[in-house]
Amino acid sequence: MKPLGGVSMASTTTHETEAGERLRPTWRPVASATGDPAYTGVLQRDDQAAEDAREMVDMALAVWSLQHLGDDLKVVASELASNAARHARGLVVRMAVTRTARYRVRVAITDTSRDLPKLQIGDLMDESGRGLRLVDALSSNWGVIPLPWGKQVWAEVTAP
Repeated sequence: MKPLGGVSMASTTTHETEAGERLRPTWRPVASATGDPAYTGVLQRDDQAAEDAREMVDMALAVWSLQHLGDDLKVVASELASNAARHARGLVVRMAVTRTARYRVRVAITDTSRDLPKLQIGDLMDESGRGLRLVDALSSNWGVIPLPWGKQVWAEVTAP
């Protein structure tokens, strides 16, 4: 596939090789309602999921020249991917990054667990349970779309 915005967009799969080595995911563009391509890919549910999510955000923001959204959007994507890696079922989850308006980008993680995330009100010093609080604080909007076979958790970050 031809590079888009100087970034290679090979088709996406994430699997382990016979030797158990982890292959890095790649992302592919898909059509979106805004005319800008959305990007979708598969994340393995493992310790690398958050890093892979940040890389996907970096790539999409570079194509759209929206790097100024990067810090907040990468934290949001990391938290959503980490939650899915920790709590979902199956080997992989799907991630999509979509430009929903001129200065607004949505990150969505879809998995096969029907368990809905809950915003926890707890001690900020706790080792876990703060992820959705960060998503809530950094995003302009977020939510959950229940699906018959799982759910999609999404968040949008808008430039000030």
